[in-house]
Amino acid sequence: MLFIGFWAWRSTSSLDDFILGGRSLGPLPTALSAGASDMSGWLLLGLPGYAMVAGFEAGWIALGLFVGTWTNWRFMARPLREASERLNNSLTLPDYFANRFPELGKLLRFFSAALILLFFLFYTSSGLVAGGKLFVSVLNIDYTLAVSLGLLAVVAYTMFGGFLAVTWTDVIQSLLMMAALLAVPILAFQELSYSELNAHMQAKNPELLNFFTDKEGKDLGWIAIVSLLGWGLGYFGQPHILARFMAIQHPNKLPSSRRIAVSWSFITLLCALSVGWVGMGFLPDYQGDPEKIFIELIYVLTHPLIAGLLLASILAAVMSTADSQLLVASSALSNDMYKTLFKNATAAQLIRVGRFAVVLVALVAWGLALNPESTVLGLVSYAWAGFGAAFGPVLLLSLFWPQLSAAGAGAGMLVGALTVIVWKSFSGGWFELYEIIPGFVFSTAACILISLVKPSARKTDFDSRSSEQ
Repeated sequence: MLFIGFWAWRSTSSLDDFILGGRSLGPLPTALSAGASDMSGWLLLGLPGYAMVAGFEAGWIALGLFVGTWTNWRFMARPLREASERLNNSLTLPDYFANRFPELGKLLRFFSAALILLFFLFYTSSGLVAGGKLFVSVLNIDYTLAVSLGLLAVVAYTMFGGFLAVTWTDVIQSLLMMAALLAVPILAFQELSYSELNAHMQAKNPELLNFFTDKEGKDLGWIAIVSLLGWGLGYFGQPHILARFMAIQHPNKLPSSRRIAVSWSFITLLCALSVGWVGMGFLPDYQGDPEKIFIELIYVLTHPLIAGLLLASILAAVMSTADSQLLVASSALSNDMYKTLFKNATAAQLIRVGRFAVVLVALVAWGLALNPESTVLGLVSYAWAGFGAAFGPVLLLSLFWPQLSAAGAGAGMLVGALTVIVWKSFSGGWFELYEIIPGFVFSTAACILISLVKPSARKTDFDSRSSEQ
């Protein structure tokens, strides 16, 4: 990883290179990097842990994510890639918003950059929590030291190599993640047959084997099912995933990239669920942290040498997302804030600011991750909802509804972000609905209503019409 970081450092000479790799990615690195930066340690720790505790109920999250992945690649990727280049070569989402809505360009740039910094602090901290849990389990060290080791591993190559380092390390890490997720269920089924595993699971709690009831046997109800499926809405607003669409070499390469990305997501999501379900039957008496079930199965099923390689996949998952998040947050500070304030800044100065921003954001996220009671799934769900509700409706409407105004875009971002923050602070009744759902709905409504009441006074030559070839 460090070697790739050094190579990318030698290849990075401009802010464009540092943020988007000069828009030079081919289909394979685009797809695998998007998948790896999307799933993170959540895929190897959070989802298997949830599947073990909730049983087949967890399948609804995976279904929502798979549909969201396909929809994002099918309908968002090409229009965003073409629009971002056409609109003054926009390198980041705040860049795109400022160029798409010049009437309030500076305000939208700063506000969207601030939201990126806010929610990525929680998102990045989730990766550090996952890394901390790995190092505690493997090295039996203090949790604070474990989180610090994860921080150093990610910052080292992200700070120097920028986007190219992040992308090519993601390619390697995505393959390692998929291999590990495939290996554990296969090894488990060599030890016990499906019928034996099913019998163990039935003996533990037969309600866990029903897609429509919770672990206590109660019907899930529409709020629970919609909340789980609603995770798929988050894809339309995730800056670290959307950056891959903007960085591909040519829009015509996106269809082949989409096929790779969707296939990778299907395999890894199915295997992650299988790890949790297999763990439920293979280790029926396990009383530890559910988010460590993947680690425990590796210890039980494999030789120590193989275990070391498979455990490295967890670190790979953590690094592949945390590095992307740090880079996007760094871009928000260097390209969207510093460059706007200091218009005469040189490329070298902007790259230095970007590298400093990586360290700054990482340190704040490290502080948030020091609580050992934090869960990977909880931190990810909050940040995922924040980005999905604040940016998703605005991006979709900006690409497919020309009437969206600058005021409407700003209102949509504000309403989406505030809805997630406020909704999360309440519980019971309607507030059991995952906050991304009301956030997405209210943000969309705000975009449309404010645009109709206050249309943009300035017109751009932006043309959102784009068809896949």
